[in-house]
Amino acid sequence: MNPQLIFLAQSVTTAVIEIILLLIGAALIGFLTAWYYQKNYYVPIVKKLEEEKADLNNQITGLKNDIMKLNDNIRGLEKTIEEKDNEISRLKKLKE
Repeated sequence: MNPQLIFLAQSVTTAVIEIILLLIGAALIGFLTAWYYQKNYYVPIVKKLEEEKADLNNQITGLKNDIMKLNDNIRGLEKTIEEKDNEISRLKKLKE
């Protein structure tokens, strides 16, 4: 039998159901292809980026600790400067 005649012999409902099933099949094939591609291509990139993010966060933590140490050194040096200024002013008063 001719395939065109078989298709023409189908009712509208049967044709709609067949079209819907073919669309669902195409969507399923597309979804699985995209999922497989994403799994093989993007997952390693995301893992690498997460590792880089963890390294950068560790560097940030280290830099914050360095800043705290430097601020402590600054405070100590400011105290030393203040003491030296007081000593200089005291010696100037003694000299006068």
